[in-house]
Amino acid sequence: MELQRAFTRPDELLRAVALDPADFSADVKARQLFPLRVPRPFVHLMEAGNPHDPLLRQVLPLRQEFHAPAGYSTDPLHEQSADTAKDEAKGLLHKYRSRVLIILKGGCAINCRYCFRRHFPYDEVRFDQHQLEQTLAYLSNHPDVNEVILSGGDPLMASDHQLQRIIAALADIPTLKRVRIHSRLPVVIPARITQELVVALTATRLKASLVIHANHANEISPSLGESMAVLRQAGVHLFNQSVLLKGVNDTPDALVNLSERLFDIDVLPYYLHQLDKVIGAAHFEVTDTKAQYLWQQMNIRLPGFLVPKLVREVGGEHSKTPIMPDGNVTKLSAFE
Repeated sequence: MELQRAFTRPDELLRAVALDPADFSADVKARQLFPLRVPRPFVHLMEAGNPHDPLLRQVLPLRQEFHAPAGYSTDPLHEQSADTAKDEAKGLLHKYRSRVLIILKGGCAINCRYCFRRHFPYDEVRFDQHQLEQTLAYLSNHPDVNEVILSGGDPLMASDHQLQRIIAALADIPTLKRVRIHSRLPVVIPARITQELVVALTATRLKASLVIHANHANEISPSLGESMAVLRQAGVHLFNQSVLLKGVNDTPDALVNLSERLFDIDVLPYYLHQLDKVIGAAHFEVTDTKAQYLWQQMNIRLPGFLVPKLVREVGGEHSKTPIMPDGNVTKLSAFE
């Protein structure tokens, strides 16, 4: 129901947050580059009348999306050209030795303007019964793989019945230990966490993890907290990954508050990603120097278990690349 009611027109979204669409006439043309889709529960978390609201900034088309600086591409992680398992199991990415990623669903509940897969050919990926059989055969032939990550798009766009069927089939592969779901849907529509989904995640021997995607403390709603409590009580491990975004969370206070709010709902910060250089998202980029400074400030102000790993994903690499501070503590004035 919430997906059907989601905002798909910039003028309607702007009016919903008490902003005049006429003030954004040069911006909303960027909708042609990447469609707008924003669920109403997420919009309700935005500050009315604030054009710089950190949640609004993540989803509103802006004229800067037409810029294509050097170093930016439509496939920044080389997923469409990498040597993956696509010849043996379409929709399966085997970038890391011990785990594979399944692009389960092409659609998302929300279209984030910085999405590194905003140009991905999802229409070529439909995970049907044939692809499930291909995937199971591939996993049987690769005993080094012990974890399957369900991704997309957003894997929670699949029905609970489909998820239960897939996870049950995966559990029949004896070398698998874990199943992990990466999803933004619980943040933008917390009601997506149903009892049927909890059963799907916990009905097999596989240990289940859910990695949500929240970038700002204002995204942590009471409803999200209630949904996470249901999963936690059922034994699902809960983590969060964020993207460092200019104008959204690129201050020490924003990142510290996010980690604290996540811990309030029993979710551990996992990764803080540097922006993937996808065409259309350059205006969100934060320099590595500033990223290192922000990470240092988090270390100063938070216990270690609430400090996410600062990383970059590099196409072709077999693991995420840590971004480590160089030891020089930069003065705050350099970023103000």
